[in-house]
Amino acid sequence: MHILRQTTPSRLDAACLRRRLERGVTLFEVLIVVAILAMVAGGVAVFALPRFKEAQVKTARTAAQTIRSAVHQWQLNNGDSACPTVSQLVEEKYLDKGTNTVDPWNQAFTITCTESEVVVSSSGPDKKKGSPDDISVPQTGTPGGKEGE
Repeated sequence: MHILRQTTPSRLDAACLRRRLERGVTLFEVLIVVAILAMVAGGVAVFALPRFKEAQVKTARTAAQTIRSAVHQWQLNNGDSACPTVSQLVEEKYLDKGTNTVDPWNQAFTITCTESEVVVSSSGPDKKKGSPDDISVPQTGTPGGKEGE
C-alpha cells in the first residue's frame, strides 16, 4: 500500500526560491517598461503640444484685448488720442498689477494708436515682427490676427 505523506520543500527548493526573490528585475524587464513609458509620453506629446500652442495664442489675444480696453479707458479719461505705455497703464491703475503685460513668449505687447483706432499686437511664437504668426487685436492685416477681435 502506498502511503501518502505530506511533502515539505527541501533545502534546495528553499534556496532556489530565495534566489528568485532576491534577484530583482532584469535589464530586459526594465527596457520593456521604459519603452512603454516612451510610447505613452510620445502619445501625450502628439496630442498635447498643439493644444498648448493654441492656448498660448488664445492667452495672447485675451491679454491684448485687456490692454486695448485699458487704453480706450485711459484715452476717454484723459480726453486724448495719444498712446499710453503698458507701464503707464499699470502705474495709473488702468491695468491690475497681476495682468499679463507680456505675451506668452515673454515679449512686450506693442500699442499703436491712431485717431480712430487702437491696435495691440504681439510678435507671436517666432518673436519676429511682420511674420504670419503675429497676433493683432483688432486684425490690422497681419495674418495672425482674427477679424472681429
